Amino acid sequence: MEGVMMRGPRSWAVACRQPTSEIAVQVHSIPSVKSKFFRLPLIRGAYVLVESMTLGIKALKISAGYALQGSTEEEQAAPERAIGWSLGFALVAFSALFIALPAFLSKVGGRAIGVTGDFQQNLVEGAVRIGFFLGYIFLISLIPDIRRVFQYHGAEHKTIYAYENDDPLDPEVVDNYSTLHVRCGTNFLFIVMFLTIVGHFVLDATLTRFGIVSIPIRVALRILVIPLLAGISYEVIRAAGRKDDSVLFKLVSLPGLALQKVTTRPPTRDQIEVAIKAMEAVIERESQVV
Repeated sequence: MEGVMMRGPRSWAVACRQPTSEIAVQVHSIPSVKSKFFRLPLIRGAYVLVESMTLGIKALKISAGYALQGSTEEEQAAPERAIGWSLGFALVAFSALFIALPAFLSKVGGRAIGVTGDFQQNLVEGAVRIGFFLGYIFLISLIPDIRRVFQYHGAEHKTIYAYENDDPLDPEVVDNYSTLHVRCGTNFLFIVMFLTIVGHFVLDATLTRFGIVSIPIRVALRILVIPLLAGISYEVIRAAGRKDDSVLFKLVSLPGLALQKVTTRPPTRDQIEVAIKAMEAVIERESQVV
């Protein structure tokens, strides 16, 4: 909400444009992971996903607080409740729209049109899921408020590019960079989408081997394996990203870069200023942490 979150290895910051037009900044430390368990392959990917969601919720609450400065306590408490209900609804809607419905359509609909094999049905399911996802992203991009969020997303990417190239964090300089960034989380989403096709095929083949054909059971197991698929996707990106100019990294990044043409928009200079403030806050905090 009128802001940008930047994250470093040991800290994260949120910068928000207040109703007064001033930019407010908050910086927080990221607790270090002491347990070696959470650093294990596959486990670390699921951990990073949960951590990112947690930081995102905190950043959203911070931005909502700044947006409602000057409001009554009751008005400020309303977004807290709204965010909680929205997240709960989003999880249910995600499970229904992107997991249960594609699985139902591919299994029941597939049998109706003669597609009966696990592999063929999973291809149909994957195509339906990706279609729903792309359609959802495109539709919400038409909402004016979401377009502003996508503009701030573009400002974030431009600022990161400038920092990575050791350029001054000046709005005019930052604005010269692209809104598309190869290490955006959008790449992660697309890899998860792709791996669900492979992962669900293996899952269905295993269940078929044991005589389990119940659609509700298969849908429930699809939800349960999400952390595992997230962990595998993280390892793929980690391996591909060890060298940014590798062919593997470029191939893995292509779908995410294509989608970023929708999820990022050219920002205004004012929005770039907000992203710069968030980046500078993280840089300063990281320099202080030993």
